[in-house]
Amino acid sequence: MDSGSSPVYQATHLDALEAESIFVMREVVAEMERPVLLFSGGKDSIVMLRLAEKAFAPANIPFPVMHVDTGHNFEEVLEYRDRRVTELALQLIVASVPEALVRGLVQAPSDGTRNRIQTPVLLDAVEKHRFDALFGGARRDEEKARAKERVFSFRDEFGQWDPKNQRPELWSLYNGRHHPGESIRVFPLSNWTELDVWHYIARERIPLPSIYFAHDREVVDRDGMLYAVHEHLPVRAGEEVFTARVRYRTVGDASCTAAVRSDADTVEKVIEEVAATRITERGATRGDDRVSEAAMEDRKREGYF
Repeated sequence: MDSGSSPVYQATHLDALEAESIFVMREVVAEMERPVLLFSGGKDSIVMLRLAEKAFAPANIPFPVMHVDTGHNFEEVLEYRDRRVTELALQLIVASVPEALVRGLVQAPSDGTRNRIQTPVLLDAVEKHRFDALFGGARRDEEKARAKERVFSFRDEFGQWDPKNQRPELWSLYNGRHHPGESIRVFPLSNWTELDVWHYIARERIPLPSIYFAHDREVVDRDGMLYAVHEHLPVRAGEEVFTARVRYRTVGDASCTAAVRSDADTVEKVIEEVAATRITERGATRGDDRVSEAAMEDRKREGYF
């Protein structure tokens, strides 16, 4: 480069993803009246929270966060959730499945898992707080039903999703129009991959719950998946409890979220591991997605994220 030329600015892949996600968040705040961010303490919602910090700095994040709490949580994740909410002075809304069970809004499934009954609890909270836009951390690489969904995903007055009634998003123009009672699910990480998320965590030096890194844990092998032994996952007759070196690729209801064998105890090692794998995180660790080929799509039609 000669002395008279101007420097050439080149955005990295992560820069482009970050800019797109921040643009989406700002569009929602500009267009919608009552947005909320779904925050569970999982890595994708943690990245969304970081993007929201950047999108609205130096001001505070201008919307509350909500956790649909099944009551079957990993302690490390809840501790992280509460700490981040306090650090950022956020309003936390907890939509509680245990409270919904007491109220009779939902009934406990016979298999003991509560993922399926999160949906009525979520929809009840949306109606109660009159949320018209909900940020979710879903990515298109997670599961084939999610690959069908737009960045702005319209939901009708019953909270339901119709995959055949998706709005075009040409030139990154998003249509947030809706009638009272309807809402938009917004997915700022739609174009990210699991590997992108981990590269961003590394670049931004974002702390995570310890559960995402390799550690020794008591588990049982159930249908080829390693489930942690705890009060919400009783050991079945004939099952052997053993200690394994594992980590979690995704966190959710502890009764249906499995760990994977791993020695990756740093972000850099996790990146190497994720780069080499060919199985999606939900395919490898979520027992509830194995119910049928269309399990996720069926839940999304009902109102699930």
